Amino acid sequence: MARHMDYHLLLIRDDIPSTRRVTEALQGRGYSVAAASRSLFATDPAIAESFDLIVIVHSEPRINAMDICVELRQRSIDVPIVVLSATHDHAQHRVAIFRAGADDFLAQPVDLDELQIRIEALLIRSDRNRIQEIAIYEFNGRTVDFTQSHLIRNGSRIDLSEREARLLRYFVQHRGKTLSRAALLRHVWGYPQASLTRTVDVHVLRLRHKIEDNPKDPQFIVTVPGFGYRFAG
Repeated sequence: MARHMDYHLLLIRDDIPSTRRVTEALQGRGYSVAAASRSLFATDPAIAESFDLIVIVHSEPRINAMDICVELRQRSIDVPIVVLSATHDHAQHRVAIFRAGADDFLAQPVDLDELQIRIEALLIRSDRNRIQEIAIYEFNGRTVDFTQSHLIRNGSRIDLSEREARLLRYFVQHRGKTLSRAALLRHVWGYPQASLTRTVDVHVLRLRHKIEDNPKDPQFIVTVPGFGYRFAG
């Protein structure tokens, strides 16, 4: 897998110095990594939905991976979870972590190459599950037909250009996630470089005129200042 700056990982940990090695290694491999303590995460578990994968550094009593996994899965948050824990953990403890909802488990001190490979495998699997060919999508009284490249809004048919349809489909496939302009250029346009970000803005503006009630105050394609866009439809 190539370097993917548009993959956002959340690291839930207690002791910052002990996890700096993991954080810096993942960043060096091209991932965007945000760290959160258990207390911060507990105030708003829904922040997990903004990430592509979660790494939990199990460290009782403050960071209990099982409790966090259970909480996430009960909220129907299906982001892949990797748990890092001490080597002395018994098999029954590892089984309990998997039953709580974790997707993978590695003993500490973790081998960074193995961690990267396991993260890549989970991201690939997650992408395959999420990025299905969506034919019809309905939201807020609008119906998008991607096979015919049009949408129905207020009983009227509005045609979409091929690029507008691809862009909207990508937004739908990643709804709720903040997408950088660079990521949109790579995945929708196929451009390896991020030098044409104005192209994204122009097409987003066109889409807003077609799907928004008020393009100047958008409800569905929301601007995230300094980064990109998030689809909330």
